[in-house]
Amino acid sequence: MRTKILFIINPVSGIGRQKNIEEIIHSELDLNKWSVDIAYTKYKGHALELSLAAAGNYAIVVAVGGDGTVNETGRGLINSSTALGIIPTGSGNGLARHLEIPFKINKALEVISQAKLKAIDVIKINDYYSLNVAGIGFDAYISHQFANRKNRGPLAYMQLITKEFMTYKSSVYRVTIGDQTRDWDAFLISFANSSQYGNNVYIAPQARIDDGLIDVCLIRDFPKFTAPALLISMLDQSIDRNRYDLIVKSPKVIVEHTSDLLGHVDGEPVNLGKKAEVEIMHLALKVVAPDIHLRQIQNLFSPIREMLPVINRN
Repeated sequence: MRTKILFIINPVSGIGRQKNIEEIIHSELDLNKWSVDIAYTKYKGHALELSLAAAGNYAIVVAVGGDGTVNETGRGLINSSTALGIIPTGSGNGLARHLEIPFKINKALEVISQAKLKAIDVIKINDYYSLNVAGIGFDAYISHQFANRKNRGPLAYMQLITKEFMTYKSSVYRVTIGDQTRDWDAFLISFANSSQYGNNVYIAPQARIDDGLIDVCLIRDFPKFTAPALLISMLDQSIDRNRYDLIVKSPKVIVEHTSDLLGHVDGEPVNLGKKAEVEIMHLALKVVAPDIHLRQIQNLFSPIREMLPVINRN
C-alpha cells in the first residue's frame, strides 16, 4: 500500500525555485511507494486551510515555499499524526536551515523520501504559533513595514532595515520570566525555538528545537555606532556573548507594554495587544528532517572519498 503525501506549493514565494516542481516530484519520488497529491495556495491562509484538512489523512504534508508557507502548513499539523516536510524555496528559510534541510529540490525530496521523523517544539504566543522565531521590537516593526512593500527579497529587506535603523527607538517592556518581573529598555525581544531568523543570521546560537524551552533573547538599547559589531555577532554565532544581549531559557515568558505590541511570528506581522503570553508546546509537531549526525560523519569522510580516485590511479 502506498503512503499518502501532500505537497502544498506557494507559487509566488521567495525566488521562484518551485517552478516545474510537479515534474521534479514525479521524477524524483518512487511512485510505487508514494501516493502523491499536489495543491497550490491561492491566498494568505490557504496553506493553513489545506493542512488542517490533510491532518490525519496523510502521512506527510510538505510545505513548498518560504517561512510563511512553512508556518501555515505546520500550524495545521500541530498535535496530529501527520508530519511536516519542507522544500525551502523562500528567501530566509530559517527553520529549514536549522534542520539542515537541503536547498536543492531533488536533495530535499531525498530527505522526504527517507521519511525520518523528528518531534519538535512549537511556541505559542497569544493565539499565534511559531515554529522558528517570534518577537517584538525592531524586527517586528520591520516585519510590519515590509509586509506593505511591493519589492520583496533579501536586498529589499536589508534596504528597509538600513533606512529604519537610525530612527528606531527602543522601548520599555515589563518582562516576567518565572517568578521574576523586571522592566527592560529593549531594542528587541525574540522568542527563539530554533537558532536563527534565516539567511544564517543567528539570534540564539545555542537554541535547541526539542528541549521544551524558549530562548528569550533580549537585546538592550545600545549605541548606534556598535551596530556593525552586533550584526557580525549574529553572523558568526557569538550574539550570546555580546554585552548588550541577554538570553534566558524558559518554558514561559510574559511581556507587557503600555501600548499595543507589534509582533512577528516566523517573520509574519501580527498584533499582540498590550500583553504577550509566550509558552512552549513541547514536541507538538512531527517534522521530516535529515539525520544530522549521519551527515556530519559523511562530511568528515568526504575528503577521504575525494582522494580515493587519486590513490587508485597511483
